[in-house]
Amino acid sequence: MRRILAGIETEYGLLVEGHGAEDQVEDSKALVRNYPGECFVGWDYRYESPRTDLRGFRLDRLAVDPEDAKFDSGKSYGDIHDIRADRILPNGARFYNDHGHPEYSTPECLSIFELAKHDCAGQLAVRRAAVSLQEQEGTDVRIYKNNTDFHGASYGTHEGYLVPRSLGFERLFKDLMPMMVVRQVLVGAGHLGDSKSKDGGYQLSQRADFLTEAANAETLFRRPIFNTRDEPHSDPSQWIRLHVICGDANMIPDATARKVGLIKMAIALSESGHAPIWNLKDPVRAFHAVSHDSGMDFRMDLDGRNWTTAYEVLESYFAAAEHCLELDEELSWVINSSRQLLDDLRNNFPRFKRQVDWAAKKSMLQDFVDSEGTDWNDPLLRSFDLEYHNVDPNDGLHSALVAMDEVAPDPDPAELWDYLEGVSESTRAFARGLAVTKYKAQLKTACWRSLSFEINGEIVEVEMPPDAVYPPQLAETNDVETFISMMRGIR
Repeated sequence: MRRILAGIETEYGLLVEGHGAEDQVEDSKALVRNYPGECFVGWDYRYESPRTDLRGFRLDRLAVDPEDAKFDSGKSYGDIHDIRADRILPNGARFYNDHGHPEYSTPECLSIFELAKHDCAGQLAVRRAAVSLQEQEGTDVRIYKNNTDFHGASYGTHEGYLVPRSLGFERLFKDLMPMMVVRQVLVGAGHLGDSKSKDGGYQLSQRADFLTEAANAETLFRRPIFNTRDEPHSDPSQWIRLHVICGDANMIPDATARKVGLIKMAIALSESGHAPIWNLKDPVRAFHAVSHDSGMDFRMDLDGRNWTTAYEVLESYFAAAEHCLELDEELSWVINSSRQLLDDLRNNFPRFKRQVDWAAKKSMLQDFVDSEGTDWNDPLLRSFDLEYHNVDPNDGLHSALVAMDEVAPDPDPAELWDYLEGVSESTRAFARGLAVTKYKAQLKTACWRSLSFEINGEIVEVEMPPDAVYPPQLAETNDVETFISMMRGIR
């Protein structure tokens, strides 16, 4: 089975004391620029194409949320390099401002467990920048790893997966859509109430209420379940970067690994031609129905008069994978741990909540409702919902639950420092990080796809194939010419 390269791009909620929504872009830029660790400034935007659609056309423009547009009216933020304030870190990650939200894009990873740790390292990086900005400004700066505020806005946690171009849109849409809809049962981050009406109650997904179409290339408005943006970050004749925007930001690391592993399993089944077939009558309605189903039946209508459940859909993927794929250790873990969680959801909720964010948060909120004799419309619950996602270990309620052994433990902070300094896998992120640390003086620009150096007054670009193996000997080079020569020999 082909190993699938993947990464996670998390936009963080940012709150600077005394500042409002109209200050978000400048606040986010300032935070990124205050990152105190080693980094390189010089992102290459040439290969970014957010308006190119996987279905074979290019959009004239991307839709903008009318509410967001109100805060940008009459403002000029400068050129793209100024507004994004990109930083490339020694581990090959990208840290930048995404229109008012500090965004951390992990290094590309092959292992779901390595990726989950890099995602946690991203929390540490953003937190470090927040502390630096706080010291500079003398005001409180808070960072939230979530996907919505309580004012009707949403910001994304996007996943990227390297997929052969030969699969194409129609096959990927058919094979992956059911998994995109149902995996929230196992990896949703949970949200208090309806994001649009602000009613009480509780749901599994923070993104569900903001998904309005089955498929399109938008990310800021008219958000789809299946995003068709065709921005491969590699040779477009060979590869697709499957851009998944319907998932939640997870605080529990195993939930992050499982979230990615479930999509990888669906991709592998699609590549093998053995993905289960589920013709959902209305994917958007199904996504909403699963998220809001307090009875946890998770029923979804199929074409015709039939229906199914999220339990049946998940099990069909697990059975197909066991029957048709050569399972590695990680995919076996995804299947076995997911099955155990589905059983725990129905029979052992205290064990289920240790591994699933929506359940851990719901249990925490329920304890407050019971102890205070209040109900789910109590406005204090919104504060607790938000503070579950506070990345400050001294203030965040997820960190408090970890300390009380109510949820699974986080990685060792010392280990996360190491993840900010480099990568352990031989992906192209390893080469990007080396360029940032060893050859910064010659490095002119960098991006996911390539590195550009200035050698004797000339710009030399080096492509980085996404599926290549980047050997440890790259770190032993002593000059940029040798580094480039060795990079060009990689296939």
